[in-house]
Amino acid sequence: MKYDAIIVGAGFAGMYMLHRLRKAGFNATVLEAADGVGGTWYWNRYPGARCDVKSIDYSFSFDDALQQEWEWSEKYATQPEILRYANHVADRFDLRRDIRFDTRVAAAAYDEQTRDWHITTTAGEQLTAHYYIMATGCLSVPKAIDIPGKERFTGETYHTADWPREPVDFSGQRVAVIGTGSSAIQSIPIIGAQAAELTVFQRTPAYSLPAFNRPLTADEVRTVKANYAAHREKSRYSLFGVPDRRMDVGALSVSEEERQRRYTEGWESGELVAIMQQFNDLLVSAEANETASEFVRNKIRAIVKDPETAETLCPKTFPLGAKRACLDTNYYALFNEPHVHLIDLRQDPIETITANGIKTAQRSFEFDAIVFATGFDAMTGAIVNVDIRGRDGKTLRDKWADGPRTYLGLATAGFPNLFLITGPGSPSVMSNMMISIEQHVDWITDCLEHARDTGIDTIEASADAENEWVTHVNDVAAGTLFPRANSWYMGANVPGKPQLFMPYIGGVGPYRQKCDDVAAHGYAGFTLSGADAARPASAG
Repeated sequence: MKYDAIIVGAGFAGMYMLHRLRKAGFNATVLEAADGVGGTWYWNRYPGARCDVKSIDYSFSFDDALQQEWEWSEKYATQPEILRYANHVADRFDLRRDIRFDTRVAAAAYDEQTRDWHITTTAGEQLTAHYYIMATGCLSVPKAIDIPGKERFTGETYHTADWPREPVDFSGQRVAVIGTGSSAIQSIPIIGAQAAELTVFQRTPAYSLPAFNRPLTADEVRTVKANYAAHREKSRYSLFGVPDRRMDVGALSVSEEERQRRYTEGWESGELVAIMQQFNDLLVSAEANETASEFVRNKIRAIVKDPETAETLCPKTFPLGAKRACLDTNYYALFNEPHVHLIDLRQDPIETITANGIKTAQRSFEFDAIVFATGFDAMTGAIVNVDIRGRDGKTLRDKWADGPRTYLGLATAGFPNLFLITGPGSPSVMSNMMISIEQHVDWITDCLEHARDTGIDTIEASADAENEWVTHVNDVAAGTLFPRANSWYMGANVPGKPQLFMPYIGGVGPYRQKCDDVAAHGYAGFTLSGADAARPASAG
């Protein structure tokens, strides 16, 4: 069967894309590797998994009835609650009938004669679609574990990105956790509360802020629902996809007393970007940023009683915000417990995993279980892992060998009728993903409706527009502190991956306006082709 569009992934992006295309009269289907919806929130079931964007923001805005009927229970929703929400959305809009579960895409090839995409699944099934839409998520491919000897370990091993469906009980066990990123910081307090002994292996400490999570009150829920329209509009034209506070002053232009007051306000708010939103120079001035970084480090020193452990947990090699900060519940306090130990891999690196545990350069440890919290091949992994071939059989993997190249994070030159949702070169992981997902899906749907209504059968980003956009994305990033951190934003966590800043940091609002302007000018920067001729639109 030939479809108008095949969508890969049944997370929030894929589900909304399906909903919009069906409403617009397109024949679309979703291919999903899992046996259920939810994407990231289907796979990431590790203990303590929850969103670091407030639940009232991390939800769809496209249907007011949906907004009004769903009630979040906590300030920050847990993975089980978010998954329930995803299933509620799937059921409410009858999405499952057009989703093929347990279906993984192996390859996709563009046919220049028919102007269609031919998709092959790992089971060998062949499908055809005019449009091929990747809704595969930015954090969906776990980073390969590159520690020697892991196959020798005779105990239980777990990866935070592929956790068992049934809860894991670590009671009475000696447990190792390798990694101190977001999934580790969320899971370690829960694992530590169960384990007889917990050893955390840390390569690079992270900045983590207190979530101060709590149940939402009935009054809060009523207020949010009464003001959702205005709240969402502010989010759409904000910097990070949540309502901004006005940043009208620099950190270095106020007194030390005023800085500390504002930083304390941000810390006590329990919000991810609250400290960074106190001043307008924290992402561009290293000197200004250091005042905020040292504030957080002093908070860590005040919580962790052992001075050596506290210093080991203090990030000192990159600015606050240059790597994604974490939100936690009692993460630092856990290191005050006598059964919890911290190993600094910069001083004592892992040499190998043994049959009974882990051997570092200086010590040998015995464990009953090892938890790998080693992160993801972020932003590009799920895209280039599929054998995608565009014009002249060129693979996307080869095109992106030196780093991803897109126009607006939506499309890439040489691959007609291929669209990316929250792809590299868009705000994506630098934003509230739900806002960015809705914006991309709405834009793509409008574009396909325009093509249908005007007799256009191919839409392709031009090389010139792509080059200009990539330069712009890089220039904006270079004017900030982000490239100073070896982060997964840069691809630095994956050996051999090209290192460049992948998301767009120019802001959700300005990016939205750019996309709207492109559409308003006849999809400027795209080559639009009918049956006989092509007409490139000026990138303007």
